[in-house]
Order: sequence, then C-alpha cells, then structure tokens
Amino acid sequence: MSHYSITTPIYYVNAEPHIGHTYTTIVADTLARYHRLAGDETFFLTGTDEHGDKIAEAAAAQGIEPRLFADRVSGIFQSTWETLDISFDRFIRTTDPEHVRAVQHILRVVHEKGDIDFREYEGLYCVGCERFLTERDMVEGLCRDHERAPEKRTESNYFFKMSRYFGALAEQLDAHPDWIRPERYRNEVVAMLREGSGLDDLCISRPKTRLDWGIELPFDADYVCYVWFDALINYLAGLGYPDGPHWEERWAGVEHLVAKDILKPHGVFWPCMLMAADLPLYRHLNVHGYWNVDDRKISKSLGNMISPLAMREQYSFDAFRYFLLRDMSFGLDSSFTEEALVTRINADLANNLGNLVSRTLNMTAKFCGAAVPAPGEPGPLEQTVQDAAGEAAREVDRRVRAMELHRALEAIFRLVDATNKYLDQRAPWKAAKQEGREAEVATTLYTCCQALRSIGLLLSPFVPEAAGAILERIGATGLEASARLPGDAASWDQLAAGTATTRGAALFPRIESPEADA
Repeated sequence: MSHYSITTPIYYVNAEPHIGHTYTTIVADTLARYHRLAGDETFFLTGTDEHGDKIAEAAAAQGIEPRLFADRVSGIFQSTWETLDISFDRFIRTTDPEHVRAVQHILRVVHEKGDIDFREYEGLYCVGCERFLTERDMVEGLCRDHERAPEKRTESNYFFKMSRYFGALAEQLDAHPDWIRPERYRNEVVAMLREGSGLDDLCISRPKTRLDWGIELPFDADYVCYVWFDALINYLAGLGYPDGPHWEERWAGVEHLVAKDILKPHGVFWPCMLMAADLPLYRHLNVHGYWNVDDRKISKSLGNMISPLAMREQYSFDAFRYFLLRDMSFGLDSSFTEEALVTRINADLANNLGNLVSRTLNMTAKFCGAAVPAPGEPGPLEQTVQDAAGEAAREVDRRVRAMELHRALEAIFRLVDATNKYLDQRAPWKAAKQEGREAEVATTLYTCCQALRSIGLLLSPFVPEAAGAILERIGATGLEASARLPGDAASWDQLAAGTATTRGAALFPRIESPEADA
C-alpha cells in the first residue's frame, strides 16, 4: 500500500482563519480525501505556529501571557477546521511536548555534527520577519514585506551553517525538476541560490534576555530557537519523529503545501536542515499563489478577510470550497469577489449540476416509481455517457496527482455537461407521453442515475457534503467509504435496478447577486 502524507503550513497565531488559510486547507483536505479513496495510506497534518517575537508582542499588547494568547487563537483554528469538517489526522501545535522534543533532538544532531556555531552579529532586525535583513530585503530603508523600519541590533547568537548545503540543494533541484512545483517556483529557488538573494548561514537563536517565548536550545539554556527553525520541524514531529512507529513510512510520501510567500523557508532553509540532520527530503513542495481580495466588493457582514465560517453561513461551505478550487489555477494568483462566487455557484452548481440531479430524480420518481429502473438495450448515446464517465475518472486522477485541481473539476463537469446533453437528446418527458416508449424512458433514466453515481464519487473529495447528498438520493449512501478511485467512478452498471431514489430539495439553490454595500 502506498503512503501519502499531505501537510499545510502551520498557521501563525497572529491572525484568525481567513481566505488564504482556508484555500490551503481546502486543497490539502481535497488531496487527503482523494488519496484515501484511491486506497493510499493517508495522513493529513495541519496546526499552528506559536513562538517568536510577533506573538510575544501581540500578547503584551493585550496584557496577557503569550501562552494564553496562543491557546486562544490556536483553539479558533482547530475549532474552525472541525466545524468545517476538514479531515485532518493530526493538529499539531509548536507548544506540544512532542514537537518541543523533536526540535531539541534535531538541534542536538546538527550541533553535534558541527553545523552550528556561536557568533556575534550586528545588523538590521525586522520584528515582522523575525530575522535580520539584508539590503535586498529593504526598500528605501523599510522592510519590503512589512513596510516598517528595522531595528539595529548587535547580538551574539547561534548560526546554522546552511551555506554548506547550497551546492547539494542545487544538485537536488537539477536532478529532480518537479521536486518544487509548479516550475516557476523551482526556478525562483534556483535563482535564489545562483544570485545569493541574501542567503547565507542562518541565525537560529534568540537570547532570552530579549525573548523567552520559544523552545530552549538543548546546548545553551540562555537561548531559545528561532521561530522558523522551530516551526519547520513540525512536519517531522507531526508524523511521529524521532521514535514513533510510523514516521518513516509517512515521511517517505510527504507532500508539502504552501503559499508562495513562504517559498524561501520551505525551498531553502528546510531542505538544508534535513540534509544537516541526515534525513530524507520531502517528496514535493507544492506552491500556490495569492487570493487577492477587492475590499470594495466584500459585504460588511463577511469582513475584509473573508471568514470561512461566514461564507459557510451565507453560501454553504461546499459552494465556497468549489469556488476556491475551481477559480484558482494552482500556482497563480486569483481574485475573490462575491459577484464571482455567486456567478460560479449559479452557473456550475445550480443551473448545471443541481439541475441534472433534480431533473433525473424528479423524472425517476414520476415515471419509474422512485427507483432506479431496469434498462433496455443501450445504444450509441448511452455509450457516449458511459465513455464520458470513464474519461472523467481517468483525467481526474491524472489532474489531482499533478496538482491541477481546477482542471480535475473541469473534467468532472464535462461529464455533467455530457449527461445533461444526453438527457436533452433523449427527452424522456416527451417519450413518456408516447405509448410503447417505456423501455426508452427507463434506459434514459437508468443511464442518468449511473452517471450521477460516477459524478458523486468524483466530486466527493472536492465538495463532500453535496457529493454525499447525490449518492444518498440515488440509493448509494456511504459509497465513498468503500469505493476506490478512479476505477469505481469509471465502472458502469453498479446501481442495481429497483434501488430506491429520493428527490430531495435543490442541491444548490440559485442565489441573487449580492447588492453593493450602501
């Protein structure tokens, strides 16, 4: 059995869940659900990053201890994902004892190897970045990312001799061109190594005299670990490193999923750390773009950051999931507006998918006693739908494995289109009025029910609640628990004649376009 592990970045607890966190988590959830259906031994890891200057600052501003601040925001993340039925296997916190132990273990290994030394350093420090900046990191004296002036600091700290591994990292990138994907981000890391881009040895400690909110260095109790060196190790700790029973199998199949703003830590720091610790590298680093939000188009009730819980309340979470997965080409930026969301819901989910479900099951109830009918001999039109199901199943599998989820959804909706077209061509509502065409009506609706079974299975990783409703209505409740993709979605004649069907309410009711804020 193949092992598949998917990780989100662990989210920093200086903000509550918003559209960016939600997109990454939905992609990870979709991949985890798909690979479980494909029969892979699957592990889905997410969590929160809780140490460092920014958290200490935020807690101080509220007059509370950092741990209380971190507990509150981490709790919001975990409860949000649970409310939204995100299927994670482990929610890790960098304050968890297992994580602290793993970080200190890695630090010992790398220190004993001679890859950590003690130096005095003077430079410009950005609290937002939680690191010293180079000239490349600044514009007109301000941090490029945080638009604030860095502080001049002179400190004695521990440094990870990261530059020792740049040559090996360049060789890895050259030997495995798809190791970081899409290719544009692999090229960015190659350029970082070639041009320098401020890369050097990495300062990995902070003196407790100015920051004690962190993991203590195992070889010097006067220092805590730099937040990025700490946080990246969650990917090992969450899988059971260093002595859990399954961590090596899980790590062998690990896929990291991150946004492009944290490419450097994941594409440079992390592989160098793994090499220094004599550990295998991850299977792939998968990097997505940004969601750009036009604040003028967002209703006040949702808030500028687009709360996933608010979206669930107003539009259903499946509808929001579908929009995010369908409208972002993985790796590129995309834009969110309520108008675009509503247009996508109405066009794809209400008018297309929802209409197919309603028409099929209403006519099955009306003409076939609310049961899957026994078909007659299939003809070329029926074969076209069956072929479309097989092609959709194969393409979805190919696209999911290539991190092209929007293309996978396009493939599923080509099957929806083909089934709607077939239904219009056969027009069973007309045939039912003509004597002697009962077998044709039964064959048509049987074919549509079989197509809905394939559609429901293929959609289940993407919109699990709606897909479950489709399968339930055609009498295939719980099929996702035993099915195997892509094969079971391509197979035909799996719904037995006589299986009871249910009409149900509109799967995705049409939505009126949101009015502009007054």
